[in-house]
Amino acid sequence: MEHLTIAQKLEALVKLQSIDSQLSEIITVRGDLPEEVRDLEDELAGYQTRLTKYQGDITTMEESIKSYKNAIKDSEKLIKKYEEQQKNVRNNREFDAISKEVELQQLEIQISEKKIKEQQFQIEQKKEDIKKTENNLSERSKDLKNKKDELEVIISESQEEETKLLKEREKASKNIEERLYLSYDKLRKNYRNGLAVVSVRRDACGGCFNTVPPQRQGEIREKKKIIVCEHCGRILANVETYILETSKK
Repeated sequence: MEHLTIAQKLEALVKLQSIDSQLSEIITVRGDLPEEVRDLEDELAGYQTRLTKYQGDITTMEESIKSYKNAIKDSEKLIKKYEEQQKNVRNNREFDAISKEVELQQLEIQISEKKIKEQQFQIEQKKEDIKKTENNLSERSKDLKNKKDELEVIISESQEEETKLLKEREKASKNIEERLYLSYDKLRKNYRNGLAVVSVRRDACGGCFNTVPPQRQGEIREKKKIIVCEHCGRILANVETYILETSKK
């Protein structure tokens, strides 16, 4: 980068600020649409995650039901076996022992049946949740499409101008030394309106509107050094003159 005078640096900053302000206006026209699109995309991703979880829960519960059914079959086989053994017992003690085993297996069957009913009920609940989530997913997908279409129209209308401005910005930023550019960029991010370089208008800072003393204004006009507002820190590039109009009687 060739050596630039303070006046040339200020001119480059003013040009960059002008370009950035125009880009900000283009983005402002889009309003909250980009953020709304991102929020909807996040919401849809959440619904998809929820559906995956519900399906996984159902699969797990269906596997549990199979296990309980197999346990019931095993208990039924054991009961049948014990009942056969009861026919050949030699005394009451053996008969009572086998009877307890039969009762135990019958209790296991009742527990398994109860667990199956609980799992089946939960599966139905999960299916209802899936249905509701799919409905929400469908509705919000329509909303997302509409928002994206709307945003696409707005972007397409300003795409050519935005591309042109971005190229101009890249070119303009090359004329500003890195340290000064970083200060400019930091200032822009600090203020909502994105103004880092302003003029003095009617004896006041064009950013925060606090008074700029006459001596300070003289230094700004000389353009021998970079002057910043002592109140807001914005770069004061120049002093705008104005003519006070008087009415004649």
